[in-house]
Amino acid sequence: MRLVLIGDVGVVDDMIHIGDEAMFDEALHQLRQRGATAVTAISADPAETASRYGVDAVARIGFSAGATLDRAADGERMRRVVDTARGQGGLLAPGDPALTVIDAVRRSDGVLVCGGGNMASTWPLHIFERATLGAVAQALGRPLVVSGQTIGPELTASDGSLVASLLSSTAVTGLREPSSYALCRDLGVPEELLRATVDDASFVGDRASVAAPALADPYCAVTFSTHLNGASRDLFADSAARLLDEVALSTGLAIVFVAHFGSLLADEVRGDSVLHQAVAERMRVPSSAVVPPDSVSAAGLARQASLVLTSRYHPAVFAVSGGVPTVGIAVDEYTTVKLTGALGNLGQDAVLQLDEVLDGTGSAASRVAADRVAAVWGDRAGIRSRGLARAEAARASSAAWWDELAALFTP
Repeated sequence: MRLVLIGDVGVVDDMIHIGDEAMFDEALHQLRQRGATAVTAISADPAETASRYGVDAVARIGFSAGATLDRAADGERMRRVVDTARGQGGLLAPGDPALTVIDAVRRSDGVLVCGGGNMASTWPLHIFERATLGAVAQALGRPLVVSGQTIGPELTASDGSLVASLLSSTAVTGLREPSSYALCRDLGVPEELLRATVDDASFVGDRASVAAPALADPYCAVTFSTHLNGASRDLFADSAARLLDEVALSTGLAIVFVAHFGSLLADEVRGDSVLHQAVAERMRVPSSAVVPPDSVSAAGLARQASLVLTSRYHPAVFAVSGGVPTVGIAVDEYTTVKLTGALGNLGQDAVLQLDEVLDGTGSAASRVAADRVAAVWGDRAGIRSRGLARAEAARASSAAWWDELAALFTP
């Protein structure tokens, strides 16, 4: 079985994004167990991805982003790439990365869009990349699967049309939240193509028994993204420091900051570590910090924690599948959708809104956050028991999902 997989993978400038790597990592692991003998990854850094996972890797097709965003040009590039896959010549310059992608799809038995949350108008380049790859697969007669996705919630009409076309061309599409499932129906994607799934990386932690670095035990694992939806970073750092001091003093847990977007270079403070350092400097109790080198180690850290507090998605995904009590902090509609889905899939529901954490005076707003964390901690035995039972059912459903994909891809 020869497959092409695309995920938001590739460690660029020594910065690792654990969640993005984790979804690809687990898809690769599961499909190798089911007969995948050769995989070509589409990556932001093909050489790094090839070395990390032992796969072939090629560069992305490539679309505009940021200040260079040009949707009209992207639409024209998509047309040229797809028409080239259909056999037309002279549309792409020699050496265009799309030619390598087309060749990889042509030599494959199928294409998998690995799990993610980038099919939203916030990141149009990812929509174009995946929609074009899907159209190439369709042009070449290769089965296409989209796995473990959040769709939207922000989608312009034109982006929604691209997403609907992509998902309607799949053999099957996995959606990791009920809201994403409902949005796909609203977009007109045939419901027989849709499956309700958990996140692709939910059970990466099952491989973490010897992979996670040893830390103080017991501990509360904390991950904060610097994305605060325009809120003051100083105000958040002040508020989070007070909250974590109270958590440490009331539970007896050590506080361990776990960066899910951070530098792999020792002692370099970038990504999540910037905010972690700012919070730690304001705390009265001591803390420690770590940047996991890979997704399995990160999942192990979450599974071994006694409590997880996170504004990022995958610390919650890793934790709840192990029955670890988890509190999410949502900063906008997108993170609300993701964190509510991640916790809800495994029977938890403690998602705070950012304004329930932000507070400059220690008044009622901060009490909401502290009281919610205290309630979760007080129910920790029940959460673990219920969560582990839910995880067994979800693990079986996840295995069936990977079985279905392998059967679709088997020549």
